[in-house]
Amino acid sequence: MNKIALRKQLEQFFVEDIGYGDVTTESMFENEWSQGRFIAKEEGIFVGEEVLKEGYRLFNNNIEISHNLPDGTFVKKGEPICEVYGPINDLLTSERVLLNVVQRMSGIATMTNRMTKVLQASGSTRVIDTRKTTPGLRMFEKHAVVCGGGANHRLRLDDGALIKDNHIAQAGSITKAVEAVKRHVGHMVRVEVEVENEKQLHEAIEAGADIIMFDNVTPATVEKWAKEVPSSIYTEVSGGIDEEQVAQYAETGVDFLSVGALTHSYKSLDISFDVIKKEE
Repeated sequence: MNKIALRKQLEQFFVEDIGYGDVTTESMFENEWSQGRFIAKEEGIFVGEEVLKEGYRLFNNNIEISHNLPDGTFVKKGEPICEVYGPINDLLTSERVLLNVVQRMSGIATMTNRMTKVLQASGSTRVIDTRKTTPGLRMFEKHAVVCGGGANHRLRLDDGALIKDNHIAQAGSITKAVEAVKRHVGHMVRVEVEVENEKQLHEAIEAGADIIMFDNVTPATVEKWAKEVPSSIYTEVSGGIDEEQVAQYAETGVDFLSVGALTHSYKSLDISFDVIKKEE
């Protein structure tokens, strides 16, 4: 992740959560130093190494971070993820924001990893994300997908051209839509076309699409259509794919499965932050 963008995002999150100050912590403590530990409460894939580093730097550059696991590490229930030593006020005030981000990233990576393992066992199809991300969290969520073994689709609208049903309806045809986009973009920009039936599939091939997305079609249809697409054109399937359906699409011969559920229907990984008491 871009460290400048990461820091700016975290600053906004902290401002939202802290306001004018942590009333509880500031009423009780005067920045005596203490130790804290992030612990996995269930097994999964941890993501958030740089989030923890940059987050604590925003509060106090002297906070000591140790045992900070790298992104993509599989953790078991009860396993320590990261330990910190610093002013208790900073540790407690930053706790919730850091946990919110790290838990969500780790949940996405864990879900992605489960899907990736199914695909690896069946063929060469890869799972990719979509732009169905949480506003303000796209950078974090897309990074988590990669850490879980998946890949990114477009990060933003300026990353590539994706001609969807509404574009086709307004342009009049797939051919007209592809021609218009190719006149506008440079040779480095790939053009993807979403198709819903076999007629559109053949039109997209003839129009010179670089990638063809099969939208909301069954595994049997995907397998049939994938065989009709030249090897020079990437194929992708999208539309309501969840974990249970991944196995059904794994052997269809399609290149990519784009799964919006990765970033809108994930379950955060349960992680806690515990102050290590003096008697310990």
